[in-house]
Amino acid sequence: MTETMSRTGGGLPDPAHEIAEAMSGFVSELKGFKTDISKSLQQQDERLTMLDRKTMTWGRPALSTGAEMEAPHQKAFNAYLRSGDDDGLRGLSLEGKAMTTAVAADGGYLVDPQTADTIRSMLVSTSSIRSIANVVNVEATSYDVLIDRSEVGSGWSNETTSLTEATTPAIERISIRLHELSAMPKASQRLLDDSAFDVEGWLAGKIATRFMRAESAAFVTGDGVDKPTGFLTAAKVANTSWAWGSLGYVTSGAASDFASTSPADCIVNLVYALQSQYRANASFVMNSKTAGAVRKMKDADGRFLWSDGLAAGQPAHLMGYPVLICEDMPDIAANAYAVAFGDFTAGYTIAERPDLRLLRDPFSAKPHVLFYATKRVGGAVTDYAAIKLLKFATS
Repeated sequence: MTETMSRTGGGLPDPAHEIAEAMSGFVSELKGFKTDISKSLQQQDERLTMLDRKTMTWGRPALSTGAEMEAPHQKAFNAYLRSGDDDGLRGLSLEGKAMTTAVAADGGYLVDPQTADTIRSMLVSTSSIRSIANVVNVEATSYDVLIDRSEVGSGWSNETTSLTEATTPAIERISIRLHELSAMPKASQRLLDDSAFDVEGWLAGKIATRFMRAESAAFVTGDGVDKPTGFLTAAKVANTSWAWGSLGYVTSGAASDFASTSPADCIVNLVYALQSQYRANASFVMNSKTAGAVRKMKDADGRFLWSDGLAAGQPAHLMGYPVLICEDMPDIAANAYAVAFGDFTAGYTIAERPDLRLLRDPFSAKPHVLFYATKRVGGAVTDYAAIKLLKFATS
C-alpha cells in the first residue's frame, strides 16, 4: 500500500508538467519547420529571379541592334553587367577584328531604311513648299530642267500663197545644283545603352526637325549659295511689264498694309494676274499673321473670302483655292512680298538624292556619341510664269 501511494503521489511525473513539456517541444518544432519553409521559398524565388534575368529579352532600338549583332564582345560584356550572365564572356574568341563600316561602333554606315523612311515622311508632312512643289529624286550632283517657252510660227494661207519659214521653238535649260544639308545631334553613351529608350525615334525627330527648318526657309528665301535658291529671291517686276526670268507682282494698294477701302480687291487682282492654265492647280502661300488678316476679308455681299477645310487636316481655301500656311513667308510690311499665288508644281522644282547618310562618331565628344547626318537637296524656280506675288505698296 505504501509503494502504491508513493507511485501515485510523488513517484510518478505530474501530468500537467508532462503536457507543458510536450507543448513546448511541439511549438519549437513548428517554428523550425516554418523557418525551413521560408528559407526554401526564398531560395526558390532567387532561382526564379535569376532565370528571368537570363531569359529576359532586352528590346534595343534599331541603331543599337546592328552594333550588338556585329559586336559579340560588347554584347557579352553588356549581358554580364546587366544580369551577371558570364556565359557569353567564356565563349569569346580573342582573335583580332578589322575595322569595318558595317559596324556602328567601329566606323560609319548608311542609315537603315526604316530610319530614312521615318525622316522622309516627317519632311513631307510639314508646312513647307515641298508639299506643293515638284519633287524629283536624282543620283547626280545637279538636275537640269528643259523649258520650251516659245511657239512655232504660223499664219493663214491659201493654196496659192507661198509659205515662209516659220519660227522654230527655242529650248532653255535651268540647272538645279544639289547642296548638302547636314545636322549633328549627340547622345550620351549611357542613353544609347538604355534599352528602354527609343534612340532611333529620338534621333529621327531631332534630325528631321533641323532638316525641315533649314530646307523650308531655303525654298522661300535661299540665296543659292551652298543652299537652294528660294522663289522670293528671283527678280521681281510689276506684272504689267512681266518678262521671263522674273516674277510678276501686283500691289496691295497701301504702303504697308491692305487698302482701307475694298481690301480684298488686291487678292482678286493677284488671282487673275496668273494665266488661266496655271490657276487650275494654284495655291496661296502665306504665313499665319498674314492669314489672320486675310481671313477677315469679305466680298461686296458680305461673304467671307476665306473658308476653312471641311475636315481636319484639309487646307483652308481663299476664293476657292487652297492656302498653304508657310511660316517662312515674310510678315506684312512695307515692300514685303507676303502673299504668293501660283502653280508651284510647275513653278518650283526640288531635286534631292534619295539617301540619307549617317556617320556615328563615338570619339570626338566623349562621353557623347555624335551622329553626323547629311542630305543633298536643291531647288529653283523652273517656270517664272507660274507664280505671282502680292507686294504691300501703292505701286
